[in-house]
Amino acid sequence: MGCSNGLTGFLNLLTFLLSLPIIALGAYLAKTHDSTCMRFLQYPIIVIGVFMLLMSLAGMIGAWCDKKFLLLIYLFFMFILIVLLFCFTIFAFVVTNSGAGSAVSGKGYKEYRLGDYSNWLQKRVDNPSTWEKIRSCIQDSKVCSDLGKKYTTETDFNKASLTPLESGCCKPPTACGYKFVTPIEWTGTNSTADADCGTWKNTPQEWCLGCNSCRAGVLQNVKSNWRRVAIGNIIVLVFLVIVYSCGCCAYRNNKRYDKGYA
Repeated sequence: MGCSNGLTGFLNLLTFLLSLPIIALGAYLAKTHDSTCMRFLQYPIIVIGVFMLLMSLAGMIGAWCDKKFLLLIYLFFMFILIVLLFCFTIFAFVVTNSGAGSAVSGKGYKEYRLGDYSNWLQKRVDNPSTWEKIRSCIQDSKVCSDLGKKYTTETDFNKASLTPLESGCCKPPTACGYKFVTPIEWTGTNSTADADCGTWKNTPQEWCLGCNSCRAGVLQNVKSNWRRVAIGNIIVLVFLVIVYSCGCCAYRNNKRYDKGYA
């Protein structure tokens, strides 16, 4: 067995071992959580884990047992994975290129506007079915109720560095002119300064979860996460290209070995 065969098998053994906790995590979420948010996460996790397991098995058996057919299938799907990962990385950088929080005078936090983000992202959160799932996730996380426990005075709240979700989903926009009672309770009359002013409610589980500012806060989180994922994808792509190159060498070695004994 050539060096490239051994290296390909070893790298896929590492991938195989990595896929097991990923599948276990998906199974754990499926068994212990029944919320919309967790259901939204568990199936992609299981699919990714099973795909990694099958790919790594094909790579190990093909490389270590000189199974050319399995190795060829492995290389085919590995090439598709590399192309898809490359396209997604470019796409992630493009759609997250715009949008940022705006500083508020006298406040430690920023506020977010839906129109600042790419049209593609805006259409995703404007879809009622998609937004209902996201809204359920925010409610399950208790972002707003926890915020109400963090800050007891207006001074502390104004100095706070709120997360995009806390700023966009838990309080009315500053332009509305509401008066602070608690971070999740405000008084005043509806203003037309912002379209979200009439959407805000003091009612628990309502607050500003239906506001455009909440959608913008979600997109800011998406932007930050996708940027981190895109950077991580670059590292993964380098690793996959190395593994793919070793696999190609292993496949060529197997063909030369077969010809030598033909």
